[in-house]
Amino acid sequence: MPKIEFLTLLDHSTAPALADGAMGTLLNARGVSFDQCFDALNLAQPSLVTDIHREYIEAGAQVIQTNTFGANRYKLAAHGLEGQVAEINRAGVELARRAAEASAKDVYIAGDVGPLGVRLAPFGRVQPDQARLAFAEQIRALAEAGADLLIIETFSDLIELCEAIAAARQVCNLPVVASMTYTRDDRTLLGDSPVAVARKLTECGADVIGVNCSGGPAQIWRILRQMAQAAPGARFSAMPNAGWPEQVGGRIMYPANPQYFGDYALAFCEAGARLVGGCCGTTPQHIAAMHAALARLPEGCGPSISELYLPVESEELAGATQPPSPLAQKLAERKFVVAVEMDPPRGLSTHKLLAGASLLAEAGADVINVADSPMARMRMSPWAVCDLIQRQVGVDTTLHFPTRGRNLLRVQGDLLAAHSLGIRNVFVVMGDPTAIGDYPDAMDNYDLTPSGLIRLIKQNFNLGQDHAGVDIGQPTSFFVGCALNLCPQDPEREIKNLLRKIKAGADFILTQPVFDPPAAEAFIRRIVDQHGPIEIPILVGVLPLYSVRHAAFLHNEVPGILISEAMQERIRKAGNDAPWEGVRIALELIEQMRPWASGVYLMPQFGRYDLSAEIVEGCKQAQPR
Repeated sequence: MPKIEFLTLLDHSTAPALADGAMGTLLNARGVSFDQCFDALNLAQPSLVTDIHREYIEAGAQVIQTNTFGANRYKLAAHGLEGQVAEINRAGVELARRAAEASAKDVYIAGDVGPLGVRLAPFGRVQPDQARLAFAEQIRALAEAGADLLIIETFSDLIELCEAIAAARQVCNLPVVASMTYTRDDRTLLGDSPVAVARKLTECGADVIGVNCSGGPAQIWRILRQMAQAAPGARFSAMPNAGWPEQVGGRIMYPANPQYFGDYALAFCEAGARLVGGCCGTTPQHIAAMHAALARLPEGCGPSISELYLPVESEELAGATQPPSPLAQKLAERKFVVAVEMDPPRGLSTHKLLAGASLLAEAGADVINVADSPMARMRMSPWAVCDLIQRQVGVDTTLHFPTRGRNLLRVQGDLLAAHSLGIRNVFVVMGDPTAIGDYPDAMDNYDLTPSGLIRLIKQNFNLGQDHAGVDIGQPTSFFVGCALNLCPQDPEREIKNLLRKIKAGADFILTQPVFDPPAAEAFIRRIVDQHGPIEIPILVGVLPLYSVRHAAFLHNEVPGILISEAMQERIRKAGNDAPWEGVRIALELIEQMRPWASGVYLMPQFGRYDLSAEIVEGCKQAQPR
């Protein structure tokens, strides 16, 4: 009996067609180096390739992909084989056919076509017409050799993929599966969303719209659902990696096991996939598990398979572009958080700053707050410092983001820059007036108040729009803090401002330094009594005293700070030991505030990060009351 035409099979079968897994993974496991040309093995070691095809067929694969993923003239040129494009692709189809005929099963041979390995204009020098010619050369050879369909896969450039589809339409009439790959943020490498991809591939004429490679099954399932919603009448394919690859002992390892793949085969079916399989890291065992899972459902996929077989995932989490920041996670878990403030350097050198950040991280600091031009003094841009600390020290950071001195254009550009660097925590403040700093005549205007900036971040940027409502490509995932003075001179005004910031969407609060915990707690009770509970975490400011002069300056010259005579006397009596007495006082204050605070916000003085590390360690070792 002749085989059913491939698209007819997809349209009328109760379950998805099952493709094979990773050819490259098995070739590497059998001793072929990644430096070698896998495609050339069609000529050099044909039995090795045929054996792998046979194993996938025995595992239940109905569709096997030829060993021709990189068999285009650009990739073959790296091995001096650009003159053998047709020969290598024809051999790839012949080896797949040989394995299929030996199995005596109805197996579809898919000509596998990967990216060219070069950038197309405008991101590279290869023009679209040149790319189309290269694809046509490879696809013509696959079609003439007898492939049943084409799987054009693992593309990150939509323009390139559409050129490959166009080339296929020029040289043959085979069904085309066109598949993109995505980064961890559910976007292609060039920033296209699953929705944009689905619509564009439909427009370009793909018979099946696919998602492959990327991360593991969970990500592929999430992307597949978005694509299916964007193009409800289309056919879809899903072929995930066996999780994100990790290097272990010099080997590339993939964590997802076969049973996990079997569960997700059912979920892919429910989400609308008509063709499923595996990509990097998947083996015949993964395909066998998918085959067994699909065989248990002779009537096709029911409406609630994902609920039965997969972990419950809220819609809010499923749509998130990024996981919560470590700070957000710890606060959500009600852990007592220790944040420490650092000032950017005045010049180019960052050695001392990074050494201090390393010390604080080793002591147990949860997050480093980086100030922006404190006291209106010229310093390195804080988002560069956040990036350095996160990359080189490996600790979470919070970017101080003043509204003063920034117009609306600069505010939005700076936010995009910060997010692109991986900065997720933002502390919104008004900022110090330039009149008190190094450049008193500098522009001091602003377009947004702190509550207005919080609203812009939470209600625009985190929803994927700029201030004008224009799409910014994908939502940001900022976790936004606001300021609060717990010992204000004008309590009603402070309360009014706080409520405005919370309504705008603030996620957490950082307070001014507190030296009178009972007064601070009384102010919080006043807010609660008048307006109900404060639903967001409060990190209370702690500023270690360093000397008698330091205590006197804070008490007499800094608005909102009152240091009791008893506390000043302790510093006075300590003499040369005053800095360490300041550490002891800070720890005592923290213990008094621990019952009602979500954490502390430590402000080191005079660059003495060693003293701050003592406070961090003491705070972490203390048990909650």
